[in-house]
Amino acid sequence: MSRFNSGMKACGIFLLWAATAVALPAQTFTTLHNFDGTDGTSPFASLVQATDGNFYGTTTFGGANSSGTVFKITTGGTLTTLHNFDGTDGVAPYGALVQGTNGDFYGTTYGGGANSSGTIFKITPSGTLTTLHSFDGTDGYGPYAGLVQGTNGEFYGTTDGGGANEAGTVYEITASGTLTSLHNFDGTDGYGPYSGLVQGTNGRFYGITVGGGANEAGTVYEITASGTLTSLHSFDGTDGYGPYAALVQGTNGKFYGTTGGGGANSAGTVFSITPSGTLTSLHSFNGTDGYDPRAVLVQGTNGKFYGTTVGGGADGDGAIFEITPNGTLTSLHSFDGTDGLLPYAALFQDTNGAFYGTAVSGGANGDGTVFSLSVGLGPFVRTQPASGIVGAAVKILGSNLTGATSVTFSGTAATFTVKAKSEIATTVPTGATTGTVQVVTPGGTLSSNVPFRVHP
Repeated sequence: MSRFNSGMKACGIFLLWAATAVALPAQTFTTLHNFDGTDGTSPFASLVQATDGNFYGTTTFGGANSSGTVFKITTGGTLTTLHNFDGTDGVAPYGALVQGTNGDFYGTTYGGGANSSGTIFKITPSGTLTTLHSFDGTDGYGPYAGLVQGTNGEFYGTTDGGGANEAGTVYEITASGTLTSLHNFDGTDGYGPYSGLVQGTNGRFYGITVGGGANEAGTVYEITASGTLTSLHSFDGTDGYGPYAALVQGTNGKFYGTTGGGGANSAGTVFSITPSGTLTSLHSFNGTDGYDPRAVLVQGTNGKFYGTTVGGGADGDGAIFEITPNGTLTSLHSFDGTDGLLPYAALFQDTNGAFYGTAVSGGANGDGTVFSLSVGLGPFVRTQPASGIVGAAVKILGSNLTGATSVTFSGTAATFTVKAKSEIATTVPTGATTGTVQVVTPGGTLSSNVPFRVHP
C-alpha cells in the first residue's frame, strides 16, 4: 500500500458486543455538501473557522489535478474551491489548516513538492498559495499532520517518517519558511508521529507516536520549543495501541486523546493523561459504539468532549460520540453511507454552538461529505490567539458580533473595534488576568469557550 493511501487503512474489527443504552441529547444532523471529485474527494482533515466566519479545509485527493484541493465553505454549505494541487506544489494534504495571526492559512501536503517528500505551504483567504518548504527526507518526509502556531509566533509540526533515524521528526518553521529540525525519533522514544502537536498552558508541546516506545505500541511525549523531548507514556495494548489522533488539553489541565486499537475490546480507547504522564483509561470501544477512533477530540462549551470513530456504530460506517471528562460515553450519530463514511477528521465547534465535520467517503457521490451536528449548545466567542501579554493584539471570533457594546478580559474592560459580524479587534487591557473573555452584544452576553491566558 502506498503511503499516500496509508491513511485509508481502517482497523478490520467488527465487534457487536452489547452496550449499555444511553439516552441521546436533542440533536440535528445535516449534510451540507457532497463532494463529486471535481471539487475534491476524501476530506481527511478537520475544518477551521476563520476570522471571516467561513470554514476552510482540504480534500486529500480529487480536484482539477487529482492531487487534492483547498476549499472554503459557508455554514450554510456553499463551497468554493480555492486551490488545486498539481504535484509540484504538493500532493495529498491530509492535515488541517491553521489560520495564522497574520490572517493567512498554513498547511502541509503528505507528498509532492521539489523532492516528492511533502511540503509546507501558505495560502491566503482568496487562494494565493506559496510553497514555504519542500521536505527532502533528511529533514523528514510525509507530514501527515497540520501545524500549530506557538505563542512565540512560530509554527510547529511533525513528519510521519524520515529524519536521521527514518522514524519521523518534530520541526519548527517560521512564517517565511525557515525550517529547524527539533527532534529525530529513534524508535525507543517512538516512531511515526502521525498527528500534530498541542501547546500546553505551560508553554511546552505535547504529541503522540503511532508506534515504538517500550512496548512498540506508541507513546505520548512532551517537547520544549527548543527540542528537549521527554517520553511520558508507552502504551502496552491493554491501555490501547496505535494512537493516531493528536491530544487536546481540557479546561481541567489534563490532556485527552484516543488510541486506534487495543483496550478491553481491541477496538480503541479514550484516555486522559496529566502533563507529568499519569494516564487513565476512560473508555474502551466495543464496536456497537464505534471502533478505531482516529480524530482529535474537541471539548465543547458544556465541558464534554466530542469525537468520531472510523468504523462501527449502528451501521458499521462510523460514529459520532460524546464523552464526559470522567468517561461516560454517549453515542450521538451512526453514519450509514448516504450521509458519509469513514469520518477520520476531528469535529470543530463553530461559535454558533454547532459542530462541523467531514467524512472521507460516502454521500451522494461516494467522494465524501461536509456535515453539521447541533446538540443544543449556545453561541460563544473564541479568541485568536488564546493567550498573550498585556497590550497584545487579539481577534475575537463570533457569529453575530455587530453592535457589540463591551469587551472584557476576566472583568477588565478593553477597547475594541467591530471589524465584521464575525470579528472584533482588541488588545489585552492593563490589569487583565487569566480568565473568561466576554462580549456584550444586542443579542446577549457571549463568553469565550476557554479561558484567555495572560502572560506576565
